[in-house]
Amino acid sequence: MKHLFDILLCVAMMVTVSCVPRLDGTGEDAVIARVGSNYLEVSDLRKVLPQGITGADSASYADAYVSKWMVSQLKLNEAESLFSSSQEDIDRMVEEYRRSLFMRKIDQHYLDAELDESVTDAEIAAYYNAHKGDFRVTGPMVKGTIVVVREDYRRRDQLLKMMTSKREEQRQDFEQLCRKNNFQLVKYEEWVDFAEFVSHLPLTRSSHHETLLSKREVQRIHASNSYYCFVITDALRAGDTMPLYMARENIRRILINRRCADIVRRHEEQLLQSALSSGHARTYGRDEE
Repeated sequence: MKHLFDILLCVAMMVTVSCVPRLDGTGEDAVIARVGSNYLEVSDLRKVLPQGITGADSASYADAYVSKWMVSQLKLNEAESLFSSSQEDIDRMVEEYRRSLFMRKIDQHYLDAELDESVTDAEIAAYYNAHKGDFRVTGPMVKGTIVVVREDYRRRDQLLKMMTSKREEQRQDFEQLCRKNNFQLVKYEEWVDFAEFVSHLPLTRSSHHETLLSKREVQRIHASNSYYCFVITDALRAGDTMPLYMARENIRRILINRRCADIVRRHEEQLLQSALSSGHARTYGRDEE
């Protein structure tokens, strides 16, 4: 193996210059490795060596490439030997893959030329309103606020009244009091999984606690010399319609995929009609003489 590494080091150094001496042939046809009747030549190695790689690094890369090439050839030989009776099926699968590859390439050619991926808010909203039944939350979600208040805090009732006030000024006063007294405050003004919301409360994780979802007043749990006070301002249950902003990206992908399908279908129809009109293609009816 060391002998091979030394040879590869020599080859790797040689492929960095324009003139490549022979190893087992002349110039670019110098043979590096053989498996059966298949040969790996210097010209093959030159094509795969990364630009700028030199010295021992290039030799290590070359060594790994040669080993991988030899293994792949041996596996191919083994597969051909084991599955020779399936050659017809393999040829058919290869042909099908070749056809599907060309089909994808021509479809992508159409899309690259015509697809507009910009989607307006109005388009997203229109699709959402027409397909609300397709967008459902899979579990409970809530909006709400949690504050942890020391049990000896005398202004607790006043604080909680501010917490649920409809006046913006009082809600700001509530937050200022929380900061002033170092009360833990968690606010969810956007939808969040109910499980995340209750993770801030001293509740048993094994229960679902979905009875809490129906209440909109302040609820309290006493634990560790504190009151965990919380209010759920809004709630969604599993199966309820998902809010638009949560469905936005999914709808955007749906609309773009629709455009892709329309572009491909339009070109297929044009292609077929053109071929039928020119006589390049035709159909044969049963009643045709």
